[in-house]
Amino acid sequence: MEKTVTEADSTSTFPEARTCPYQPPSTYREFQQRGPLCRVEQYDGAMAWVVTRYDTARRLLADHRLSADRTHPGFPLLSARFEAVREQQPRLPLVAMDPPEHGVYRRMVLKEFTVKRVRELRPALERIARRFADDLVDAGPPADLVPTFALPVPSMVICEVLGVPFDDHDFFRDVGQRMAESADPEDIAAARGEMVEYLDGLVTARQGEPGPGLISRLVTERLARGELDREDVVAMAEFLLVAGHETTASMISLSVLTLLEHPEQLAILRSDPSAMPSAVEELLRYLSVADLAGVRVAVDDIEVDGRLIRAGDGVIVPNALANRDPHAFADPDTFDIRREARHHVGFGFGVHQCLGQNLARAELEIALSVLLERLPTLSLAVDDVRELPVRAATTIQGINKLPITW
Repeated sequence: MEKTVTEADSTSTFPEARTCPYQPPSTYREFQQRGPLCRVEQYDGAMAWVVTRYDTARRLLADHRLSADRTHPGFPLLSARFEAVREQQPRLPLVAMDPPEHGVYRRMVLKEFTVKRVRELRPALERIARRFADDLVDAGPPADLVPTFALPVPSMVICEVLGVPFDDHDFFRDVGQRMAESADPEDIAAARGEMVEYLDGLVTARQGEPGPGLISRLVTERLARGELDREDVVAMAEFLLVAGHETTASMISLSVLTLLEHPEQLAILRSDPSAMPSAVEELLRYLSVADLAGVRVAVDDIEVDGRLIRAGDGVIVPNALANRDPHAFADPDTFDIRREARHHVGFGFGVHQCLGQNLARAELEIALSVLLERLPTLSLAVDDVRELPVRAATTIQGINKLPITW
């Protein structure tokens, strides 16, 4: 029998910030105890559903009755910052599009992120990781891993993929960080304006002088044929540039922290480097840095385990809740690099599953392997990880500094 929400249903405010860099919010355990769906209140008082179970998450993320269109009435607005971002980019390429439009755009850029293309890129990925690891060693301890390694490695990689000059990485890193973390709508708008102006200039340059990389290909193939307009090319480049380094940078820094906080698992990895692919999958599951990527709105009624999601209801599918579901992962709060975790939803699920997942996996495997090889005595240079400030709940989860020594 369908069950609709009543005033008696208990609700919680959502989202809640993490208190530990690598653990989900404390309320997630309570949510799981309330069934596959629970009702939550957002910052502005609007209500939404949170999905707590792995199977339910996969089923709903593949359901065409849930829309990623941020302009749809009822779409969850998780914070004032999130609302400001939507005002700036109501039609964010790929992530805020529904089929069939989503598929058209995805196919335009898919070639750069296939397994075959990533395999071709691996020598470049290793060269990049070794460059920054060598710089780290030459500078000597102590160091902050985030600006010296975790950020520049994926930044240089995505620059190479897109054809963006790496000399400008400080600019787009700082602008991207303001866009992702600022709570001030005016600052978000100003930062995005700077990014759009920079990328628009790059599009102009590639029209006059084509070069390597995805942006040049979009200009010469799609823009020139009228398949994309200039605004679309700039928006696509903006999304890929920011998303292409932010999530992987967070994963690198949090992965190092998690391994150092679990020395028995790090010892296994050091003694058996062939375990790195398995370790990366477990890190992706355990950390779930893109926790709130699965934000949707129902465009039709959906019945789920006796509860009714009505058309217009907001639906939030946190990756960390699905990835800590004991029905899908035995003892899910235990970090175990020998676990078979490839079925995690750290990259989402359905048509919106992360475009860059093959590249992200390769970057993580190579970056962590090179770092552990070059720094065999790597350790934390902070007494308590709770001293490390964690990012806001509504952005990519991570830390902005990680003091290390060796």
